[in-house]
Amino acid sequence: MTTDPSTHQLRLLLALAEELHFGRAAKREFISQPAFSRQIRALEEHLGVAVVERSTRRVELTPAGKALLPLVRAAVAAADELRGAAEGEAHAHSGRVVLGSYITALPALRILLDRLRERMPGPEVEWRAVDNVEQLSLLVDGQIDGVICYEPLPEGISTLRLGTEERFACMPGTHPLAERETLALADLADVPVIGYSPHVDPEFRAFWAVDPRPDGTPVRYTDHTATTLESYVALAGLGHGIRFIPEGCLHLMPRPGVRFVPVTDLPPCVPVLAWPAARPLTPAFGSLLRLLRAHARTTDRETLRKTGRRWWNVA
Repeated sequence: MTTDPSTHQLRLLLALAEELHFGRAAKREFISQPAFSRQIRALEEHLGVAVVERSTRRVELTPAGKALLPLVRAAVAAADELRGAAEGEAHAHSGRVVLGSYITALPALRILLDRLRERMPGPEVEWRAVDNVEQLSLLVDGQIDGVICYEPLPEGISTLRLGTEERFACMPGTHPLAERETLALADLADVPVIGYSPHVDPEFRAFWAVDPRPDGTPVRYTDHTATTLESYVALAGLGHGIRFIPEGCLHLMPRPGVRFVPVTDLPPCVPVLAWPAARPLTPAFGSLLRLLRAHARTTDRETLRKTGRRWWNVA
């Protein structure tokens, strides 16, 4: 018995029909190629018919895939129209912005927004916890208006830079290197890195795992995978490897048995507010961007003192 395909799967098929290349279509939809392929196979199972012919040389739609394509376009267009109308109604009545972040507390950002709204009207902000896979998929699907995350990000995503942060090695307190005041990448050459989900963008994974290392050596990953800050800090505390984490997360994750050691030769990371470049801004989200950009130009010293200079001394 077949089940109904998801709109997301139909959207992936449209991308594949245009690109006729799994790698390009996956990059366009901000997911990994293996995850893209699995979704197309799941779509075929839901429909009960093959829609793609795969070979080592080329990708083509099957006759059934070509016949179904107009209906797929119509279904996706109808879903987009429905979602757009619903979002328009919701924003019209609430003036609300939904922001996602896997660094869920973010006191500096919350304090700043509260203080800005004290001085001038601004939208209500609803926070939603997401992991480092969902942060882009939910954004592209329109389930959140923006996401607080870290670069690098794929093409097609607009960003407002929120500053820079140093990167730290998160490791078990029992590790021989844990008592060091600082570390260099060479010190960590033989230490495995906690694995990443295959759905994570490869460029994002390479940056955050520093893979390969500056000398060209590939990183060794553990069999454990983690997609949230809480989960990889917990795995590090249990001795299952290390992860590099941003400075802004240190005060969120104090854990017995876990050490955070600065890595002096790592380039800093960049936190951003991100949103899809092709999507028209809602009035509420546009208002939020204006608030943040105005603050970036005027730089309130008192707010910087209380929320952290690195986060809010933005250009």
